[in-house]
Amino acid sequence: MPPEAARIAILTVSDRAARGEYADLGGPAAEDWVRATLTSPVTVVRQIVADGRENVADAMRALADGGADLVLVTGGTGPAPRDRTPEALADIMDFDLPGFGEEMRRASLAEVPTAILSRQSAGVRGRTLFITLPGKPAAIATCLHAVFAAVPYCLDLIGAGRIETDPARSKAFRPGSG
Repeated sequence: MPPEAARIAILTVSDRAARGEYADLGGPAAEDWVRATLTSPVTVVRQIVADGRENVADAMRALADGGADLVLVTGGTGPAPRDRTPEALADIMDFDLPGFGEEMRRASLAEVPTAILSRQSAGVRGRTLFITLPGKPAAIATCLHAVFAAVPYCLDLIGAGRIETDPARSKAFRPGSG
């Protein structure tokens, strides 16, 4: 019997994309990265929501409570007045994983000095891992490359769906696996 597909949601946070004024580049970039990296079956859904703490929190809550194993959130992590993705995550998560944000900023800082302005983070709600990412495709790839080796084991620990990676793109680390 084949393994059940892990459920991955990609949530784009953008006022302009939600209004149809701007093409969502972050969501497709995150999905492309995930599909190129994972070797196990996955189901990917994408959603766009306007910036703002309450509606982003509502969308995150619905994705987690609806059974997503992993939610990648693109956008809303900067210092602009409506960038409230980190606050929305804080409203709905059971606990945070600060090492993800630290490592994503460190990797991004090697490429752009404005990485210190970014507020990427990660947290868990129930059996769902959330990772918040910048909205730019190149920055999404940088951040995912920086942290994804830890994602499969994190999903194991929280009881989420199991994922396997292509070691040429991201060598997943699981203790005892070598």
